[in-house]
Amino acid sequence: MTGYVRVCELGELEVDTPKRVEIDGTPVSLVRTDDEVFAIYDICSHANVSLSEGEVEDGQIECWLHGSCFDLRTGKPSGLPATRPVPVYPVKIEGDGEAAAVLVSLTQES
Repeated sequence: MTGYVRVCELGELEVDTPKRVEIDGTPVSLVRTDDEVFAIYDICSHANVSLSEGEVEDGQIECWLHGSCFDLRTGKPSGLPATRPVPVYPVKIEGDGEAAAVLVSLTQES
């Protein structure tokens, strides 16, 4: 699995609660939903603040400062004031249960 880095165990991620990690100096927000884990660049494209401090709802993460929402799958903003998407990254889960390893690649998906 070239390019993937182990960042945590699945059990360390609470559902719909962002967790900030750094991979080779790149801030990444991990978000666990009921059945998937997403990795999205942790800095809002509008205000340069951490997205992991925002809330998650309906497959989107909301920037706490001005309310821009970004799709966890695509990184695209769903409304103003943000107009530029943020990168999203591939995630793999290796193993079973809460001890499964969460792996992220900084190869950008979109």
